[in-house]
Amino acid sequence: MSNTHKGQCFCGAVEVEVTGEPAGMGYCHCESCRSWSAGPVNAFTLWDPDKVKIVKGEEYVKQFNKTENSDRKWCEKCGGHLMAGHPGLGLTDVYAATIPSIEFKPGIHVNYAETVLPMKDGLPKMKDFPSEFGGSGETVPE
Repeated sequence: MSNTHKGQCFCGAVEVEVTGEPAGMGYCHCESCRSWSAGPVNAFTLWDPDKVKIVKGEEYVKQFNKTENSDRKWCEKCGGHLMAGHPGLGLTDVYAATIPSIEFKPGIHVNYAETVLPMKDGLPKMKDFPSEFGGSGETVPE
């Protein structure tokens, strides 16, 4: 299995490449991610920023910061979402759907106190974030 995965925006104008293994994978249930993704939950893959490259179409990548916590990026041609930088964490979230060749192995739910889609999958459900990422570290029941 290759440790390099490529993905693209909805129209294919922007291509993204990730190398190595993600620092983590899981689901975010916060209102901000739900609103941005237009879905009840956001599947994330977290990467060291040095392992994420835009290999095609960088001129089409736009960015929006609702807060200082997330630098959300998308393709201006099609509106396809690509990734979000998380400066406070020192990680980049390349949305799981953006890189379909990677085997998505979620390990955690974050911001589960805000969920609108309860998921009974046996994974830890964090009230907000793990304490090492600035959260309370509290879990909530499934």
